[in-house]
Amino acid sequence: MGFFSWKTMDTDKSICNKYQDVHETFTVYMRDNKGNVWEEKNYDGYGVFGGKDYYELLAEMNGLDSDISMGINLAFKNTPNGKNPNCLHPSLNESKKAKWDGTIPECCEHQGFFYDLSEVEDENW
Repeated sequence: MGFFSWKTMDTDKSICNKYQDVHETFTVYMRDNKGNVWEEKNYDGYGVFGGKDYYELLAEMNGLDSDISMGINLAFKNTPNGKNPNCLHPSLNESKKAKWDGTIPECCEHQGFFYDLSEVEDENW
């Protein structure tokens, strides 16, 4: 599976994953439309914030079962970029005080990974 990453909605910063060495990770808050918040201090790049999967939450927010595949299918339904405007999306913010506003987060063009894999020496990577 590849990395999932977005830009924060309040600061437009790419949410980098903990496996890269160019940028520092920072705390990200994922919110749903009911006021629930998940705090992630060291994002691993696989779509999980504070123990909750982004696409699982997307599915739940739209009345589906807690199923990652259903969330991915819904997010990408009729759109190649995962920004289906016909469903609710979680918000991703750097500010703890930000609120969910229904805006769809922008994808990070680097998927949170900011260096060339040929530079990685670890064979377990």
